[in-house]
Amino acid sequence: MSTDFNDIDNGSEEEDFATLFESYQNVANENLQVGNKIKGKIISIGQDAVFVDIGSKTDGFVDKAELLDKQGEMPYDEGDSIELYVVSRDESEIRLSRALSGIGGLDLLQDAYANEVPVQGKVTQTCKGGFNVDILHRRAFCPISQMDLKFVETPDDYVGQTFNFLITQLEERGKNIVVSRKILLQQEQAKSAEQFYETLNIGSILDGRITRIVPYGAFVELAAGVEGMVHISELSWSRLENPEEVVSVGDTITVKIIDIKAGDGPSLKKIALSVKQLGSDPWDTAEDRFKIGDKVTGKVTQCVKFGAFVEIAPGVEGLVHISEMSYIKRVLNPEDVVSSGQTVSVMIKVCDPDKRRISLSLRDAEGDPWLNVPQKYQVGQAVEGSIEKKENFGCFITLEPGITGLLPKSNLNKAATPGMIEKLKEGDTVRVIIEKIDAIDRKITLRPADLAEEGDWKTFIKDSKKSMNPLAEKLQQALNIKDDS
Repeated sequence: MSTDFNDIDNGSEEEDFATLFESYQNVANENLQVGNKIKGKIISIGQDAVFVDIGSKTDGFVDKAELLDKQGEMPYDEGDSIELYVVSRDESEIRLSRALSGIGGLDLLQDAYANEVPVQGKVTQTCKGGFNVDILHRRAFCPISQMDLKFVETPDDYVGQTFNFLITQLEERGKNIVVSRKILLQQEQAKSAEQFYETLNIGSILDGRITRIVPYGAFVELAAGVEGMVHISELSWSRLENPEEVVSVGDTITVKIIDIKAGDGPSLKKIALSVKQLGSDPWDTAEDRFKIGDKVTGKVTQCVKFGAFVEIAPGVEGLVHISEMSYIKRVLNPEDVVSSGQTVSVMIKVCDPDKRRISLSLRDAEGDPWLNVPQKYQVGQAVEGSIEKKENFGCFITLEPGITGLLPKSNLNKAATPGMIEKLKEGDTVRVIIEKIDAIDRKITLRPADLAEEGDWKTFIKDSKKSMNPLAEKLQQALNIKDDS
């Protein structure tokens, strides 16, 4: 068997050339400088870092978070090539990044500008309208509106700090550089929001911070760049006129997601939240808690023409109809009796949880003065009252609060002095005789009093005393003897 020495020589030459070339590459890569743009091959994707073979003895690494796409996904696989910048290096590691920092030439700046590559910069001082920023040993300008997502109230707080910026303007061969930090923050926020949206479900319970309050509700920040809205009707089971009755800007509250809809942009969502639905509906237990005839305390929430609404428990309101407001006076306007925010005692008259209706009474809680009429007033009794109102058919006379009798026009001519009562005004005092009592229909008929009739009434009282039984007479005598002594 023969041997081809030419083949041996050629093979050796190819092997030597490959070795020499590899050695040359290693030497070249060992001379990497901070700011160099390099191309490498991904050899490993870890939980927090991605390791890249850049042809040197030491592999480079880049934070995994820098490489994620807008959906928060890793767009690269092991073996893929990638271009990055050397941002720091020592004997043990080479750190790579998509952001440039350190010393670089104009070409590097133009490359960063054209490819929208972030650059690292240090805020050196404030200036008119913004900040001076040192980027790759060149001075750049960052407008104050582009420094942060929020309004910059104290610009001096940013001086001396190092951030990543995006070059938005590069002119006059690097003499006019304008940068923005806000754009990068918005991009990061959008990524974070998109990842957060994937975790959301209707029914989820989260904590958030109130950022804004409007007449119709409150906006709640659930995560960076993600807000939801609690409508005023979902803040509390109780009726609210203003969200600030229960929450304030800056408050941290727990909310429940009740709806998620597509927003104005492709990556935006409208999130409806609720605070009250974290608890049970108070009407579910209303029937067990409130019984007809119960006397309870509540707060007047609203006055309307036909009555007033009273909250007797958080989220449970009942209506006091205008006819149930008072026994002692005619009520034409509910606000003459109660006002919003006032605490009142009411009696439950009807409770229908299925229809969410409870009828209440103010007057029954105070007591019905007509219950004592049969004991206090008798037919033929002379009493004193005040003229409440004059009508064509007669005069209404108030005997006591809640007890009014009618002096008919037909009885006016029975007065000892004809025409006397007609001359009296509303509010004047007048003496009358009780002619008829109808406690069931709440009616008392009156006629004018004169001295003779008053005498007859006194005689009636005296005769009534004579008709007492012997035991009562002896008791009366004993009381009289005690009074004389």
